Amino acid sequence: MKRRVIAAAALALPALLVAGSAGAQAWPSKPIRILVPYTPGDGPDVIARLIGNKISERLGQPVLIDNKPGASGQIGLDLTAKSPPDGYTLGVGLVTNLALAPATYKSLPYDPLKDFAPVALGAINYLALVARPDAPFANVNEMIQWAKSNPGKMTIGTTSNGGLPHMSFEMLAHLSGFKFLNVAYKGNGPVVTDLTGGRLDLGVTSYTSVAPLIEAGKLKLLGITHPSRDPKLPNLPTIGESVKGYAAPGWFGFVAPAGTPPEIVKKLNEEINHAIGQPDVQKTMGTLGLIPSTGTPEDFGRLLRSDNDKFARLVKDIGYQPQ
Repeated sequence: MKRRVIAAAALALPALLVAGSAGAQAWPSKPIRILVPYTPGDGPDVIARLIGNKISERLGQPVLIDNKPGASGQIGLDLTAKSPPDGYTLGVGLVTNLALAPATYKSLPYDPLKDFAPVALGAINYLALVARPDAPFANVNEMIQWAKSNPGKMTIGTTSNGGLPHMSFEMLAHLSGFKFLNVAYKGNGPVVTDLTGGRLDLGVTSYTSVAPLIEAGKLKLLGITHPSRDPKLPNLPTIGESVKGYAAPGWFGFVAPAGTPPEIVKKLNEEINHAIGQPDVQKTMGTLGLIPSTGTPEDFGRLLRSDNDKFARLVKDIGYQPQ
């Protein structure tokens, strides 16, 4: 009897292994959905659609873009976290809602470090620190000295309290030891209008949105928030060149629900990296002021953890009260 049981098990094992292998290889057997927590036409939406098309072409399944805007991206990410971890749902996340929000909000509907499986970092971007055209300083060092000589008088316009533009300047002020007044606006347009009109001293905004004004001499560029110079725009100075340890770049990446099988995460990572390497995707990213970025899921996971830690420390050090 014992010999018959062992023999039967030995015969069944190859069949089970083949069945398991076939099941793993069957993915994807239906459409893949990418939840984009922003409106159609926004930068993350444009890039997600481009990458989704590339993935669809190679995997032979439709990749559907599902826009779920609201709450600074938190609604779409919450839906991603609560989706089945079967490899058929991806979410788009930014530094603002995956690394900064945990430090600046009292509560989030998801835990960025526990509720997601990092899949791939798609792109990095940076903000520009610009000054009014008649500002009494021409670079970061001169700005810091002016701010220290005029404590609390420097005004900076940002699109919100606790957002990346605001907190990136808080980091600069904290590292340099000066005080300033943040003026929160409802949009970037009014910030630029008041800057060019001389009613603000500084602004932090995307470089592409103000590049024509910088070239026309209507704004002064002091530096960018990226830790290194943009390879395509090597003449743009970084803030970190003047302030040691400063870096506050933005980024864009893909996450899956926690528990998604590692082999599927790896395959999705490979497909996203391949898509990012295509000339048309890179060209579009460049137009949007993005620097294409690839790497492993582990690389993205390390970035998530380090940026969560960085902003948590900053908020604590400056005494910012989460909203």
